Amino acid sequence: MKTLSRKKYLAKKVVFVDGLPGCGKTLFSALISSMDRVELLSYAYDVEHTCSLYFLGKIPMDAAKTMISLQTDLKLYNTMMGRDINFRPTDLSSVIKSCNPARYFHRLFSPGDEKIPEIIRQESPILNLSVHNLLGYSEPIFQALEGRCVFIEVVRHPLYMVRQQALNMSKLLESVRDFTVYYAYKNRELPYYVNGWENEYLKSNSMERSIYLIDKLTCQTEEKNKLREAYQAKIITIPFELFVKSPEPWLQKIADALETNVSDDTRRVMSEQNVPREMVADGLDLEIYKRCGWVPPQKGTIERDELFIRREDVAREVSSELLAILDRLSNKYEKKYWNPGA
Repeated sequence: MKTLSRKKYLAKKVVFVDGLPGCGKTLFSALISSMDRVELLSYAYDVEHTCSLYFLGKIPMDAAKTMISLQTDLKLYNTMMGRDINFRPTDLSSVIKSCNPARYFHRLFSPGDEKIPEIIRQESPILNLSVHNLLGYSEPIFQALEGRCVFIEVVRHPLYMVRQQALNMSKLLESVRDFTVYYAYKNRELPYYVNGWENEYLKSNSMERSIYLIDKLTCQTEEKNKLREAYQAKIITIPFELFVKSPEPWLQKIADALETNVSDDTRRVMSEQNVPREMVADGLDLEIYKRCGWVPPQKGTIERDELFIRREDVAREVSSELLAILDRLSNKYEKKYWNPGA
């Protein structure tokens, strides 16, 4: 059997912004794209699918890593000449919302094809990819990209994520709009990340499934130290709450890892995103965020009050067993990253 391989590459630096739904990835993707040489935010579903198939044992490592090398190079190649670019004005990944829309319009009419490798060599662009729940399944990425890859893992208090994930479970999961890899199980089709806890998934409601998912993925991503040791992986874990209150140290850490600089555009995007902010929940009042379960903080509340309100909301929909799991996850997060009552 042939061993697949791709040793040459175009993408010299690739940044992945990863985390669970509701963790704040879009804020980070926008900020990172404002740094010098970083490209517009792009969603890497093809890379997610490759890692999913490897996790399920459907493709070998040589195939997975070769596909990821091809996918990232092709993504950058097309981006550099205006292909596969999102011009839909209201989308968060739209050129219209980028710091430099003119750059992408200019590329539409500039030389392309055989000129692109030299342009990439001169400009050293950084490919900026947003992914979902991927760090726990990311070994093929580190095998493929090695030192060219930087993973930004955004973490957040479970009580701030559980509602959006429950909405995804009820409105998106198992629908034709869900472009996740599924597998057959007892006359059902289940998403790849349910592998190993199918019974819990099938017996639970949307909110309970959300808690199970946070628990399982949290355990899986905690294996990241093995990736660091095996591949000298550049993984930066950023607690959302600490970042939005005091962003400067984290911004510099990201810029250093990408070998780039925080720009004037970055400062402008921070202001637009209300960073730094007084309350963690003081996000942007956008329709897309409200559809995903975001609600503004209640007037007169403090951080601990907001967590209590969210816990009470969840408690009405889940069993005592699942509430205990959520409490365990919350306590662990507060001990490790952010405790608003301390």
